[in-house]
Amino acid sequence: MTSMTRAPVLICTMTWLLLIGGAVHAQSPNNLVGGSRFNPPLPPPPNVPKVQVPVAPKMDAPTPPISQTAPQPSFSEKVSRCLDEVTGLDPAEREAYTRSCVNR
Repeated sequence: MTSMTRAPVLICTMTWLLLIGGAVHAQSPNNLVGGSRFNPPLPPPPNVPKVQVPVAPKMDAPTPPISQTAPQPSFSEKVSRCLDEVTGLDPAEREAYTRSCVNR
């Protein structure tokens, strides 16, 4: 290329870059220092809860003792106990009392 054809190409390229650069900058006014005065301020970041990692059991550690609870009495044992508590009631009242006593 000769210097005669390079000069107009260089001028056109520089002009195009200046025009496009200004248009791109005008599209994003929030990139300026302080942003736009019409935008509301950003909300504070959310509070992130801490994650607790459970402790993994060790392979050679002794197992903790298992607490044994007292066995619950069977239904027939409950009925026998409730019937033993009842004295001086007629059969209908004794049945009602036994039903309410067993279901406690």
